Amino acid sequence: MTDYVKTEVVAGIMTLTLARPDKKNALSSAMYSALSDGLERAEKDPAIRVVVFQGDGDSFTAGNDLADFAAQAGKKDRGENQAGRFIRNLGKATKPLIAAVQGNAVGVGTTMLLHCDLVFLAETARLTTPFVNLALVPEAASSLLLPARIGHVRAYAMFALGEPLDAASALSCGLANAVVPVAELRSRARAAAEALTKRPPGALSHTKALMRNVEAIAAQIDRESVIFGERLQTAEAREAFTAFAERRPPDFSSAAG
Repeated sequence: MTDYVKTEVVAGIMTLTLARPDKKNALSSAMYSALSDGLERAEKDPAIRVVVFQGDGDSFTAGNDLADFAAQAGKKDRGENQAGRFIRNLGKATKPLIAAVQGNAVGVGTTMLLHCDLVFLAETARLTTPFVNLALVPEAASSLLLPARIGHVRAYAMFALGEPLDAASALSCGLANAVVPVAELRSRARAAAEALTKRPPGALSHTKALMRNVEAIAAQIDRESVIFGERLQTAEAREAFTAFAERRPPDFSSAAG
């Protein structure tokens, strides 16, 4: 467990809070591990009926901690890293997942919402998936799930151009249940979680299973993971990460591959 992820279980609801506000809740390997530990615990414990994700501070998450990412880029064999473990746990989760999102939700901060059953956005929410900007490809089966949810052209613009969605746009295209004032965000998510704890768990589990093709999601996660790992080794990725660290625009003119 890490101090940057707070885990609380009360009245059948597990709340996983990203608690690194000074870094905009950028996700480190240790944070991914803690989130996975929570999801795995929820799957095993029948007393835990619902899982809620939320973030402290003004952002849900800035996405991956790029220092960790740069370290990953230098490894030939990444194995089952903690980000991959978290993504796979999302893909096979059987308990209801709820997200309460304020401010920026970058990369996995957006793609994880595709695995949540209920999503509540603050008016400040801004969803972005700038994978191509880092010379990478989408993850968490988002290359399958996002186009299915919002259409190919809008999903491609989010992936390839890094175009953001504000809260109202995300609501209108089916990525969220409601947009609420920041002050009401957590109470709205909590109320939904409490309502779910009063529903029959077997019926909830079967309903979720019927609504998701778990095998297709797992296969797409595997396919993305292979290409993602390969992309981390490319000259394009090295240039993207170097440019980010040096706070300059990347130059891909001579970084083929």
